Amino acid sequence: MQKIHIMGILNLTPDSFYAGSRAAGTDALSRIRQMWADGADVVDLGACSTRPGASQPSTEEEWARLEPVLMKTGGGQAPGREFPPVSIDTYRAEIVRRAYETIGPFIVNDISAGGMDPKMLETVGRIGLPYVAMHMRGTPETMQRLTDYDDVVDAVKSYFRDFERKAADAGIREWILDPGFGFAKTVEQNYELLRRLAEITEAFDAPVLVGLSRKSMIYKVLGITPEEAMPATQVLNMAALERGATWLRVHDVAPAVQTARLYSKIYTSSPGAEK
Repeated sequence: MQKIHIMGILNLTPDSFYAGSRAAGTDALSRIRQMWADGADVVDLGACSTRPGASQPSTEEEWARLEPVLMKTGGGQAPGREFPPVSIDTYRAEIVRRAYETIGPFIVNDISAGGMDPKMLETVGRIGLPYVAMHMRGTPETMQRLTDYDDVVDAVKSYFRDFERKAADAGIREWILDPGFGFAKTVEQNYELLRRLAEITEAFDAPVLVGLSRKSMIYKVLGITPEEAMPATQVLNMAALERGATWLRVHDVAPAVQTARLYSKIYTSSPGAEK
């Protein structure tokens, strides 16, 4: 059994869909420390909201939100660190370049798998960074109008077969597959993707990351708010682990760690496989 990794979400934005994920300044630093204490393997810093319909800030505005936090945490790279390693949620190669010059290696988390910046893949490959590639159509402003699939799972598999070739050509050696729950998919398509997630985890050698936390596929079905959706998030995270996912991207680190530990307890008797 592969180790399960927990990626905590911290949004350095004023408009991300879940208000509880937003932070800035000293509050951001204390939140990162808490995620590290709760068991996060990585904290994902987002300085550009990618919720459906979100307008996109300029590169300079994104960097102005991100740089002060990177300067304080050092990317979690120092020995005896008080901060975890970071990933950076960006689709801009220039942000990747500046961040690398500031903190050294980190994980790039790109919602567009290189589709929104033609320089992204070559930049990641040249520097040699791990890369999260997500399935999406269009942009955050347009994606929810681009949900016409003959078969959403087949479309996602085709997308990543194409990405696999692009990554190899760009020299990207380590990448993680994110099927893109909530991005250019209807609620029903999201559940079809989750039901058949094993088809994706079995089709690729890359680890699979799922980002299900508090999303509309939960709160719209249950008639609740994102603030009320943490328990149901854990149910879907367990379903994803059972279908082969090994990364959970979550707002709530401690409950996700518990879910991972219980999954390991159920499916293996080897203590070394537990989170």
